[in-house]
Amino acid sequence: MLQWILELSLRQRRVVLVLAAAWVAYGLHVAATAPLEVLPDFAPPQADVQTEAPGLSPEQVEQLVTRPVESALSGVTGLQVLRSESIQGLSVVNVVFAENTDPYRVRQLIAESLGDAAAQLPAGVAAPHVSPLTSATMDVLKVALLSKQRTAMELRTLASSVVRPRLLMVPGVARVNLFGGETTEIQIQPRLADLQAHGVSLAELLAAASAATASPGAGYIDTPNQRIVIEAVGGGSSAEAVGQTLLRETASTPLRIADVARVVEAPALAFGDALIDGAPGVLLTISSSYGANTMDVTERLEAALAELAPVFASERITLSRPLHRPANFVDRSLENLRETLVIGSALVIAVLIALLRNRRAVAISLAAIPLSLLSAVIVLVQLGVTLNTMSLGGLAIAIGEVVDDAIIDIENILRRLRENALAEQPRSTHAVVLGASLEVRGAVIFATLAVALVFLPLLSLHGLQGKFFAPLALAYLAAVMASLATALVVTPALALALFDERDAAREAPGLQERLRERYRALLLRVRARPALVALPLGALVLAAALIVPQLGGEFLPEFREGHLVLQVGMAPGSGLTEMRRLGAELAAKLKATPGIDTFEQQMGRAEAGEDTWGTNFSEFHVELTPDADADATTEAVRELLSATPGITSEVVTFVGDRISETISGETSEFVVNVFAEDLDLLDQKAAEIAKVLGGVPGAVDVQGAASSRGPHVAVRLRASRVALLGFRPDEVLDQLRIAFAGGRAGEVQRGVRSIEVVVLPQASERERPDQVADLPVRNAAGAVVPLRALADVAAIEGRDEISHEGARRRQVVKCNVEGRDVASFAAEARTRISKGVRFPSGAFFTIAGASEARASAVGDLATQAALGTLGVIGLLALAAGHWRNLLLLLGSAPLAWV
Repeated sequence: MLQWILELSLRQRRVVLVLAAAWVAYGLHVAATAPLEVLPDFAPPQADVQTEAPGLSPEQVEQLVTRPVESALSGVTGLQVLRSESIQGLSVVNVVFAENTDPYRVRQLIAESLGDAAAQLPAGVAAPHVSPLTSATMDVLKVALLSKQRTAMELRTLASSVVRPRLLMVPGVARVNLFGGETTEIQIQPRLADLQAHGVSLAELLAAASAATASPGAGYIDTPNQRIVIEAVGGGSSAEAVGQTLLRETASTPLRIADVARVVEAPALAFGDALIDGAPGVLLTISSSYGANTMDVTERLEAALAELAPVFASERITLSRPLHRPANFVDRSLENLRETLVIGSALVIAVLIALLRNRRAVAISLAAIPLSLLSAVIVLVQLGVTLNTMSLGGLAIAIGEVVDDAIIDIENILRRLRENALAEQPRSTHAVVLGASLEVRGAVIFATLAVALVFLPLLSLHGLQGKFFAPLALAYLAAVMASLATALVVTPALALALFDERDAAREAPGLQERLRERYRALLLRVRARPALVALPLGALVLAAALIVPQLGGEFLPEFREGHLVLQVGMAPGSGLTEMRRLGAELAAKLKATPGIDTFEQQMGRAEAGEDTWGTNFSEFHVELTPDADADATTEAVRELLSATPGITSEVVTFVGDRISETISGETSEFVVNVFAEDLDLLDQKAAEIAKVLGGVPGAVDVQGAASSRGPHVAVRLRASRVALLGFRPDEVLDQLRIAFAGGRAGEVQRGVRSIEVVVLPQASERERPDQVADLPVRNAAGAVVPLRALADVAAIEGRDEISHEGARRRQVVKCNVEGRDVASFAAEARTRISKGVRFPSGAFFTIAGASEARASAVGDLATQAALGTLGVIGLLALAAGHWRNLLLLLGSAPLAWV
């Protein structure tokens, strides 16, 4: 079979060369249009379910919203992990499904289950919605709008009504979140003294405001010839029009909303903000869709932003440089691959020239590089594998291997041509090339299979580690197998087409002859005494087997994408004003840090965003300069954060952040999940574990010691007093909600955008805790009493956040590892926690994060390596043809691993 292939290739060499050229052209087209990603799509199928619950405290959100949603989702087929966060006014449930589950099927199952959950939620709670389906890395671009001439409200209006809709139209964009600026509302700010004087309750004011924004359809008129539509428009779209709405008919003059309230356009209550290089602005964080091509989406987004340049110029708004552009990571990976190709090719050329001294031989050998690598790209694309950091890494590793088969063939052909030229009866060049190629085919095939055997187990890895390493192994194997096919078919055809009598007449280079003689002498000695080789090799394998368990371990190598993510938290209960002050302070320090190009700070959360932080938490994204020393800059940033009092912080890379969050739901490398139903016990045990972790060498950025408690005002109605004074509990609580959280009355249309109308007292009426007890509450009979007459009002410490995993309450203690490997750190930390922290019945801890993923990967790799080796023994036995050959071939794999 092999001889037939070679003979056919040599007879039809022109056809082979034309097909090879066409194949290279096709490969170049595929490579130019192949999907490019930062990383393989490593995240398992998952979805976030968010439910807005305005006015509810975290514990109320947990009991009234999160638990019903968790209960509805817990029976979904294929569910693997169920996590949740309950914060003030918001419930977020993260649903993770088993590997290989169809993500679109997942979303259908979730949507069906949420129908039942929505019916169980309290009045005023919005229907649960599923977040858009995004890629594993999510972020595709971050930019900001800045202006010294426009107000924060005008900047946000332009971003939400012009920029965001345009960017959402770009194919491959799943979500555009906005941080910063001020959202415009028409606010009805009641004067509580005027309400009391006119005998109007907050609920009555809200009902009147709702009437002001009503726009019911009016139907149509049918005439004998036409249908005429009636367009009914409400009171208007301006604050003045809303203020003129009738509130109550009186004996003298009608009472309007404006008589008891100030009606103005004002910024909505904020739960997030942003600073760009320390200055206020509107940050746009853009997420890519599942399966989207990062490079294509980035280029389309940049084109869309370029289209908006005239709008920005006319509005005197500046578009920032990209604050985060993951496509840069892909660009750098491609550039590294190009550099590797150039360096590798240069080294190969130098070696070939030194050893062969033949330009045609060098050219034929180098032809294997584009043929093999482009063939690998074609295979990867056909298998649905994107070109990403890992698959490009596999191609880079294979560069040295892809020319090996061709070099072996070419060198032997040249040697036989020289010998043939000196023979008494020379054979034809065709016969010499065929014979020389057949001589080395067996060695080439077995060497390639041995290399493949080393990488084959990586294809059998499961889970996250399989998604990362399988593309690397697949790219490498595709390249070396393509190089084998090239050496079998194309290299002999090129040799027969290009070599002539001059190549046969040229003597072998002296360096090659000297090396051959020394190698022959060495082989003769080894052949006479095989134990001289077998014993040292056996000792080497044994030593490696003993050393491997002592080696440290990391789940993945450290990615240097030139981007840092800083997680910065303040004490629970800290507001946006304090976070802005801290942001400005840190911005000044970051600007003075060498190696930092741009940075932005996003505080709190965005509406329907993927991160559900309170106002005491923020995240900095820091872009490094191209020539920055990443390690030195990271250490400098960590030191300045450590020197800032009153905060908790951690510093991670963007890729590390995404990987760790996929593994454990947290951003850190090492995560301890503490489970207990008693929230006070969770606080206590988390503090104990954090103290233990802080004493483990290598621990940095330890977080979790601080309690999740923050300042709250508890309002507990006294049932007897409520009934005695003629009040209903619901009307009391409704007025309390409107007074401090606002009541949505409706919306008005202004051009193509909608503006919400809300009833919300002025800030001066809700800026002190004692104003809660003083709130005047009115009943249906017109009686007005302060809230303290109906309820016990007290300042307490309450929960700002309650987390679940598997429907059980949990608290997280986490840290990063510096100066040692994660595996040894995890082993020591587990031992210290087990010995140093006692857990009562029903409470326990688990370890998560990169350390556990690494342990799983190592075990999986060992198992799959054994199974993969056994699985190919039958195939290799057929290829080897003899049991001794088989043993030699199998023995080459552990030697290569060593």
